[in-house]
Amino acid sequence: MAKTRKPIRSEMAWSSAERIVVRGKDLPGEILGHFNLGDMAFLELTGRAPSAQESTLFNAMVVTLVEHGLTPSAIAARMTYFGAPEAMQAAVAAGLCGLGSVFVGSTEACARMLVEALPDPKADVDLEALAREIVDAHRARKAIVPGIGHPIHKPVDPRVPRLFEIARDCGFYGRYCALVERIQQAAERAAAKPLPLNATGALGALACEMGFDWRVCRGIGVMARAVGLVGHLLEEARAPISAEIWQRTDDEASEHLKPK
Repeated sequence: MAKTRKPIRSEMAWSSAERIVVRGKDLPGEILGHFNLGDMAFLELTGRAPSAQESTLFNAMVVTLVEHGLTPSAIAARMTYFGAPEAMQAAVAAGLCGLGSVFVGSTEACARMLVEALPDPKADVDLEALAREIVDAHRARKAIVPGIGHPIHKPVDPRVPRLFEIARDCGFYGRYCALVERIQQAAERAAAKPLPLNATGALGALACEMGFDWRVCRGIGVMARAVGLVGHLLEEARAPISAEIWQRTDDEASEHLKPK
């Protein structure tokens, strides 16, 4: 008997000689001039246009992760561009490869932690007790609580209060935000040292509040940081620093091997 093959389907877009339709909307007539980049990303992820409140919050979320200076991802992008200036896309890709459990990608881990701990945000659950359970479980297996702690921003990551202020103004500060703040407090008490809620932790909670699948959260960071990396590469083209980084790193790393 012949095997029935699963149809190949996509709901994203289609085009003809006369039309381009993205998520059911005519690109020239309904999107261009009407959607900003954040709104377009929201449309791609959800299949619908955001409300005014969703647009404000989602754009703030994406903008948060665009730029943070000479981070490892920016350095990786610049160094790759130094070796292959004809391939900006490769340099951006090199920078994006470093977005994982430590940088930016922790948004995904935080969102997953929150939604698995609180699958129904309307459930009658003691958030204080739940936060302690989450922290205790991570400490028991010597795991970092995602979204908690920052090497520079202490005792407060300045992005977090502003994000939650925008969320409150837009009606999206809810139980996931409350839970992640209680997790931060519990983690700080357990460690007896400053452990601020960082931007990726706040963004993970806000993604849950907005109903995003936790699996898309790293992608939100990827799309945001790609914009910043292009900016870094333009600066690198105009005022290069990669050769200096390479030479000084090599000199210092090998200095102890060279005869005096």
